[in-house]
Amino acid sequence: MEQRPLDLKPRTKAFALRVIRMYSKLTKNDTVAQVLGKQVLRSGTSVGANYREAARARSKSEFISKIGDCLKEIEETEYWLELLVDSKRVSEIKMAELLDETHQLIAIFTTIDKRSKGDL
Repeated sequence: MEQRPLDLKPRTKAFALRVIRMYSKLTKNDTVAQVLGKQVLRSGTSVGANYREAARARSKSEFISKIGDCLKEIEETEYWLELLVDSKRVSEIKMAELLDETHQLIAIFTTIDKRSKGDL
């Protein structure tokens, strides 16, 4: 029986909303937290947008390209989240769930990327 592909639209949208909530809780008068937070906001919310573009791809190569964009953005998000924790702007405990979801999405998009390229 053929397995139906997982629709990541709701999951990537939920991830973007979590990033938005995290950003809104950052200290407003901490310049470093705001700069790092805006980077997370940009990359974390673009994952879902790129995934939606991948879902509408007109060709296999366009799909692979957009999935690559998703992977690039989620890995960038991981970097900014790690900097927020490592710079002590956000505690590791408060960031644990968001980082865990980031790692899961990295694994999912890596798998999709590898399988798609293997199908060529």
